[in-house]
Amino acid sequence: MFSSKKQATPHLDSSVVREFLQKTLPFNELDKDTLDGLARHATIDFFPKGVKILIQDVSDVKHIYLIQKGGVKLYLQDESGQATLKDYRGEGSVFGALAIIRDSRSSLTVEAIEDTFCFLLTKDSFLKLLKTHPGFSQYYLKAFSENYIKKSFSELRKEKLPPKTEGALYLFTVKVNDIIRKRPEFISPVDSIRNAAKRMTRMGIGSLLIKDEYGKPAGIITDKDLRSKVVAEGLSYSTPVEEVMTSPVETISANKVCFDALLSMMSKQIHHLAVEDEGRVIGVITSHDILVLQGESPVYLFKEITNQNNIERLYELSMRVPLVVRPLIEEGAKANNITRMITVMNDLILDRILTLMQEELGPPPVPFCWLVMGSEGRQEQTFRTDQDNALVYQDPKNEQEAESAKKYFKMFGQEAINHLVKCGYPLCPGDNMASNPKWNQPLSVWKKYFSNWVNTPEPQEVLHSTVFFDFRPAYGHLALGFKLRDHLNILVRGKDMFLRYLAQDCFRTKPPISFFKNFLVERDGEHKNRLDIKARGLVPFWDFARVMALRHGIDETNTMVRLEMLKKGGHMPEDLFLKAKESYEFQMQLRFLNQLQLMEAGEQPHNYINPAELSDLEKQTLKGAFSVISNLQSFLKETFRLNMG
Repeated sequence: MFSSKKQATPHLDSSVVREFLQKTLPFNELDKDTLDGLARHATIDFFPKGVKILIQDVSDVKHIYLIQKGGVKLYLQDESGQATLKDYRGEGSVFGALAIIRDSRSSLTVEAIEDTFCFLLTKDSFLKLLKTHPGFSQYYLKAFSENYIKKSFSELRKEKLPPKTEGALYLFTVKVNDIIRKRPEFISPVDSIRNAAKRMTRMGIGSLLIKDEYGKPAGIITDKDLRSKVVAEGLSYSTPVEEVMTSPVETISANKVCFDALLSMMSKQIHHLAVEDEGRVIGVITSHDILVLQGESPVYLFKEITNQNNIERLYELSMRVPLVVRPLIEEGAKANNITRMITVMNDLILDRILTLMQEELGPPPVPFCWLVMGSEGRQEQTFRTDQDNALVYQDPKNEQEAESAKKYFKMFGQEAINHLVKCGYPLCPGDNMASNPKWNQPLSVWKKYFSNWVNTPEPQEVLHSTVFFDFRPAYGHLALGFKLRDHLNILVRGKDMFLRYLAQDCFRTKPPISFFKNFLVERDGEHKNRLDIKARGLVPFWDFARVMALRHGIDETNTMVRLEMLKKGGHMPEDLFLKAKESYEFQMQLRFLNQLQLMEAGEQPHNYINPAELSDLEKQTLKGAFSVISNLQSFLKETFRLNMG
């Protein structure tokens, strides 16, 4: 209930207020004259226990409140009247500042939980302090960034990602039959241990089955047997395998789930099981296979990918990347760390595909470098991001070498793209891929492309710049990619006209907020009433970081790193950097959770979110994040003097 409070005390001893301010952050950083001025104009108010001091979306905040004695609670109330507690604050704490800074009504209800006295400073005096004392304003900016945004992140994780034991779920749903990697390999019981070891090494497997005289599995020999029964015992390598094999072979039905297999292994203290289907052994599974299935450890997936010698097997491994990412999100990892983990995994998969392809096709006629662009280039991939890649190769020495290189890399590019599609990376709608002959060229041609885009900045050239200038050398002869980067840096140096075009292009996206502070959503189509957080919210941050990095010769392509380097280099105010950092992180986190929810529901991940499904705090935070777009664009306008025609 909103009850009346006592009238503000008119005659207040200013020395009491000053003494209080001297003990309260960030007021204690102010000089004596400023404190005296504040103390003279301060008032004090009393709020009995249970009084609502401010009401969410109703109260115009005309003061900031410094709690001298007592305590309050802050909470959100939804349309049904259900309240969600957000914070408790006690003596020395402040409330009301955010609403004043945002020039809005109170976003939370503040209620006295005991008899409470507050010193009141007027809105005007508080705003004046923010303008005239940078350290004071920095304190509130940082506080809001670290506390307010942190709560929003926490709420996002809690509400959008219900806890679940991922590994346990898979143990109970995946059948043994589904994790068999290869057909079983058999060896004669009279074969030597040396031959068995050679065969296991050549096949890249950890066990062999031994056939009896009827063709049935009589035993199994594993790499552990070779260590413990042969090497450790000094046994001759010519010893027949039947003398060291483990017999009988433990089996499990192909229709059993992995939990049954794990129980069997644990109870029998073994690591291998032969899988039977209708009385026939169709494969061998290990405890390692089951651990990898759980998908909770990036290390396991890392080892699986790097040890893989079969391209087709990589298709399945790439699908496990989300299983590694989910626990990271649950544990509160920031979006930039998650995208880096995904990038590492995707780079590993790319590395193995291109390496294995060269083993199949033979070595290339000249050195080459695989370039990744767009979100791949920025190391900001989420789930199943479209492919953006290209291939640059060393300039051939003569026509014959040029023809050979053209033929080889054309086939190489096409096959690589096909493999990546089967790994779950969709084709680029704009055909910006190494399978496109235009983007599969020697270094000299690439340099001409870049020179043309910079020297004749027409709309199409600017569009290419936004995609290709975020390139990153990802595989092969990386020096070729670095040479191209050096060429670009030299090209844009002093090219004010080109940079102004790029800066002007940053204004094509407006913050998706209406005049009345509502979200601007899709009006019709498949994503009606949803908001494209990538196109409307994140692109402006990418564009800003790119053009500023080019202007200052920064080689980095990752958005967060670019922003950090711009701040460190003095090319971007720290307060704008902090706003941009938190706003970008929050949107990326929201994008991740949205995509993860879709994937776990069996749908294709996309970038459209439904604002109606967000909590009040999330909506408020997202609107704040969108408002930073205007700050970035204003900074660009001033930096590139876009008002001057």
